[in-house]
Amino acid sequence: MPLKTPKFWSGLNWQSILLFPLSYIWRLGHYINQKNAHPQKSDIPVICVGNLTVGGSGKTPVVITLCRFLSGIGKSPSVLTRGFGGREKGPVFVNSNLHQSVDVGDEPLMMSNSNTVCVSRNRPAGAAFISSDKELDCVVMDDGLQNPTLEKNLKIAVFDGKFGIGNGLLLPAGPMRETLDDGLKNVDMVIFNGEDETGLTQKIPSHIPIFTGELRPDDEIIEHLKGRPVYGFAGIGNPSRFFKTLQNIEADIVGEAHFADHHPYTDTDMSQLYEDANQAGSELVTTQKDWMRLPAEWRERVLTVPVRIHFSSADSIKIVSLLETTFKNVLSSQ
Repeated sequence: MPLKTPKFWSGLNWQSILLFPLSYIWRLGHYINQKNAHPQKSDIPVICVGNLTVGGSGKTPVVITLCRFLSGIGKSPSVLTRGFGGREKGPVFVNSNLHQSVDVGDEPLMMSNSNTVCVSRNRPAGAAFISSDKELDCVVMDDGLQNPTLEKNLKIAVFDGKFGIGNGLLLPAGPMRETLDDGLKNVDMVIFNGEDETGLTQKIPSHIPIFTGELRPDDEIIEHLKGRPVYGFAGIGNPSRFFKTLQNIEADIVGEAHFADHHPYTDTDMSQLYEDANQAGSELVTTQKDWMRLPAEWRERVLTVPVRIHFSSADSIKIVSLLETTFKNVLSSQ
């Protein structure tokens, strides 16, 4: 069931204090899960992009950019994802001509426009399925830092620069899947989506390389939306980031609608949104991810804002170097 990120996760308050005892149960469950695991090794390198919190941190744009970097150094990656929100258990390669978001989830469908994407609830089975295709030579795992079933050769944690780790508490009192200290012990690289506004950088051990990326829309959509009245709606982990993007490109935001992450849009939803936008003399606009979940007959009436995470030239070179080192280490250990 799609859920909205609780506002009390952003700080300490009576709700988080009330739920704090339950966090011990979550931590115990996580400990038992990790302790009893027997990770399987893939035949090809596995690069895992995940986060230590639940909710939107910007993993998907990072995954797409890493695939682009890998292709640039002559590699043939496939994304591996569990396909949240879809009914396919896999392993199966996503085909946008055959699959819809209800089959494979919105993010896999979106990523399949420019990348090979495998959906598999069972991660080791998915990695084996990818490696059986001899044209593919590496796995980029979308989410799964806490999944102990598959060995990872490079582990990357993504943080939202504005939100950081919220109140820093474990679920359900806060957004943390595991404690910061425990999580960082299992991380080789940290990427911030936007400048770190919470001081989290100071808590990250100095041996872990840190990079900062900026989500920016395509130039074409910036020109199209600048000064144009729009009615924005989003059902993602951190919708405020989307509306901030609209502000930054100077779109005239006349209305906003917020939905739960992975919300399955209905005709009723769209009819109401369309009516609200019409009354305000504006166009409907949403994220690429949300657009994948729209009823097919509504898609032509809704604009999207494609975004990509951009790194500085220096950081891009360093990230590519770490990717190349990962491949060298895997080859030397075989």
